[in-house]
Formats: sequence, C-alpha cells, structure tokens
Amino acid sequence: MAELPRLVILISGSGSNLQAILDAVAAGTIPAVPTLVVSNRKDAYGLVRAENAGVPTAYFPFKPYRDAGKTREAYDADLAELIRPYQPDLIVLAGWMHILSAAFLNHFPHKVINLHPALPGQFAGTHAIQRAYEAYQRGEIEHTGCMVHFTIPEVDAGPVIAQAEVPILPDDTVADLEARMHQTEHQLLVSAIQKVIKQAT
Repeated sequence: MAELPRLVILISGSGSNLQAILDAVAAGTIPAVPTLVVSNRKDAYGLVRAENAGVPTAYFPFKPYRDAGKTREAYDADLAELIRPYQPDLIVLAGWMHILSAAFLNHFPHKVINLHPALPGQFAGTHAIQRAYEAYQRGEIEHTGCMVHFTIPEVDAGPVIAQAEVPILPDDTVADLEARMHQTEHQLLVSAIQKVIKQAT
C-alpha cells in the first residue's frame, strides 16, 4: 500500500481551518497524514487543536529575527529548514499571517498552497473580509468569496486551485460576513487539498 501524502500546516490564529483539515483527515476524506503544525504566534489556539489531534507542533516567531535586525528572507530560510525533515508533500497556509518569500518557497516548488478570503484579483493582502464589506457598502461589489491557490512570492496571486462565492446580505455586519466566509473556507480548503492530492498521485 502506498504511503499517504504528508501535510505540514502553517497557522497564526484560532485554527478553525486547521480543525476542518484535521476532521477531514480523521474522517478519511483527506487521504493524508498531518506531520507538523507550525505557528508564528505562541498563543494561537490552533496549536492546542493540533496537540489534541496528536500532531507535532512548532512555535516559530519572526520577532527574534526582527529584533536582531535579520531579514524576512533569513526567517523564511530557517523556517524551510525546520520543515524540511518532515518531508512534506503539501504545505497548507491555513490562516498563516506572514508573507513567504522565495527564500522559503524555492525549497518546496508547487507544494505550498494558501487560503485567502477573497476572489482572484480582489482584495489581496490583509483585512480582505473588512475591505470587501466596505466595498459592498459603497455599491462596488455584490458578493465576495474565497480561494485556495498555489503560493508564489507575489501576495495572493498564484494559480487558483479552487474558489467559491460568498454572498453579502444587505443587513450583514462584518461579523456575519466573517462567519459565512469561514464556513465556506472550511469546505473549500478541504476540497482543494483533496484535488491537489488527487492530481499528485
């Protein structure tokens, strides 16, 4: 029997998207093994989710590099060295709030995917949900969405693997839109991982 693909998941926060992956792995709908969860924030609840699922974790903050006057590229290169022994077949950025440079990405060509809460070509970078909500209020868009894409050095601009529209309703608050976005993200991320694994086998 062939060995299951190995996943490394990078997070920065509560890890609800990580939980969706872990649940899908446990249910057998993602045929893969999570081998490591990395967070750049010590208090990220996603680390607890990983530990509860028996997945090894690592805390790898950027602040010591910044404080020492080191570059983002130095951090990215060391992060790649941390992950390399786990021999990932796929690295999933699931709410990872750090832009990865070529110093990381070149170590794992075509193996890094990112979840972003906006449609292709819209609201790249941070606060995408807030920005979409404000654009809707101004009458500039009728809906938003989310996508999973291969990660390249240009932010939120790599080849799209999967995308889904998320409606914005007239009486929505930002929190309403965020909740709807997260529900869609969980489903989309699982299906995108399934798709990438299937294409690789």
